Amino acid sequence: MTRRPLPSDRPCDPRSPREIITAAECVLFDFDGPIASLFSHHRAHEVARVLLRRIAGWGLAPALSDPDDPIQIIRDTAIALAGSSAHHRIAELEELLCAQEIRAARSAVPTDHAYELVEWLMKRGTKLAVSTNNSAAAVNTYLERTGLAPFFGPHVHGRLADPTLMKPDPACLTAGLRSTGVAAVDSLMIGDSESDVAAARAAGVAFLGYARNDAKDRRLRQAGAQHVVRSFDRLIGDGG
Repeated sequence: MTRRPLPSDRPCDPRSPREIITAAECVLFDFDGPIASLFSHHRAHEVARVLLRRIAGWGLAPALSDPDDPIQIIRDTAIALAGSSAHHRIAELEELLCAQEIRAARSAVPTDHAYELVEWLMKRGTKLAVSTNNSAAAVNTYLERTGLAPFFGPHVHGRLADPTLMKPDPACLTAGLRSTGVAAVDSLMIGDSESDVAAARAAGVAFLGYARNDAKDRRLRQAGAQHVVRSFDRLIGDGG
């Protein structure tokens, strides 16, 4: 594929979201949000309670920035236990969270027009990957269930054994770039969180935000996202 210049992610960039996505040789998708609503039925706060009960059973009480967010719980716990005799507990907590995410993936609700966007990008010859803080096993469960697995193939990069390497660390993005063989300058990330914005910036990848509502849109822009869309339908096909 001939290299196409990606617009820079700066306030002076006049290009539209559609122009940005059509310029990308590789698109890295966050999972929960841009592709599906993972915890639509098996709710995130319910998963959080499962994790907290396990942590309490160990006699531990790490400081938590958001006790209703399973991802933040495992991150904060990993940081709190780093270098301690209880650090081995993180692997147990990771296994528990992975099982809960797989359960959630079986009933996760597809994001509107995500399937069509992925299919359209594949037909254009764009390389695709998932770069997410969720477990790769949960993502693959969802992709296989919904028929998206062939579009991404082996390019699903989820949470590593060390939770401190989750976004905003760019590790899962650089893994996606490495597996697809596309340079950061020719790639784009689609994400829905402030940590996605920061990870894309750290990886040197352009960013397109996806926001389900005004509050999400505002948070993404405050984090530095220049381009945010509320729906993928205007990105697809000949229009937009």
